[in-house]
Amino acid sequence: MPSSISSSDSRVVSTSGAERLTAADRPGVAQPVPMRDIPVQPWNRIFLGALVLFVLLMGAWEWHWRAFGAKPTIANSGGLWAMQRRRIDNGEGNATVLLSASRILFDVQLDVWEKLAGKRPIQLALEGTTPLIFMEDLAADPKFTGHLLVGVAPDLFFSGYAYRGDVFKFYLKETPSQRVGQWLSMHFIEPYFAFDDPDFALATVLERQDWPARPGKTWRIDVRKLRVSEMDRNTHIWDKVENDPEYRELARNIWLQHFTPNEDTPPPEKMRQTLNEQIDRAVKAVTTLRARGVQVLFVRPPSAGAYLEFENKVLPRARTWDVLLARTGAPGIHFEDYPELQGLELPEWSHLTHADAQRYTAALYRIIERDFWKPEPPR
Repeated sequence: MPSSISSSDSRVVSTSGAERLTAADRPGVAQPVPMRDIPVQPWNRIFLGALVLFVLLMGAWEWHWRAFGAKPTIANSGGLWAMQRRRIDNGEGNATVLLSASRILFDVQLDVWEKLAGKRPIQLALEGTTPLIFMEDLAADPKFTGHLLVGVAPDLFFSGYAYRGDVFKFYLKETPSQRVGQWLSMHFIEPYFAFDDPDFALATVLERQDWPARPGKTWRIDVRKLRVSEMDRNTHIWDKVENDPEYRELARNIWLQHFTPNEDTPPPEKMRQTLNEQIDRAVKAVTTLRARGVQVLFVRPPSAGAYLEFENKVLPRARTWDVLLARTGAPGIHFEDYPELQGLELPEWSHLTHADAQRYTAALYRIIERDFWKPEPPR
């Protein structure tokens, strides 16, 4: 007789009327993965509704950032940098290569250079990052035998700071799937969607809201979007920085944060030691490069306003630039020494307007060709 809490019949009938076997029906046999009935629903309409909602939400997000002034641009990713670095591996070792932090990246326009030289240089500059990492890489690479232009932003070059130093490790270990993903993204997504920018990611936007500050924490605003890039990393300043006074002031205030000493600022003796270490690195790299026939040229791009005041106060030319040239024996172009490199507009004190970047590139190239070396002509 069955009890009130169990059934003598172990068979279970599903809601559809089909018999469903349980473990009791399979003595000595492992229990199979449970099977659940899929309820009858209008799945086609549900899928269509979800798709329409997704398109509407994505369209609204795209419209929002377009209205803000954003335009589709190629992300300055590690994969994009690696593509340009591999050009040297793939037979372009005799090219002109540009190294720097963001100033040479923004200020040297590859299309202008190409019109004058007949050949586009390889752009390997990276924002917020000392070029010494990549000088040392090229010094150790016998495939590179061309011309090397190295931009010097004093606060980065002489501190050794490498905001994006991990890009080099990425280049060394990049997988085939990462290469394919980079190619697909730069051809089918980034050229068409303005919102596809790390600066506009939802998590980033939420993080930048005016949340209450935690006691005892020094709050700093991260550097905002400043650039527009192409597939070969030809880059110029975003026109919003030029034309939107509020956004330009925000960019300036972000730089001002870094000019005020805080608890992370090293003592003067440590700063001098670091400065000497970076110059030592440059001497070693330049010596190796020149022994292989590489022509190295340092360039000090323009800066202005509070940024230039900070550089002149903390990293004066006599203790940095002049020592660098004297110890490496390499020539250099300092913007203060050439009238044609002055009088240009830098909206946020560190990067030229797009129009002035084109004028600067032409003037810089003519100085190089006239006084230093003629870049390798096309083959």
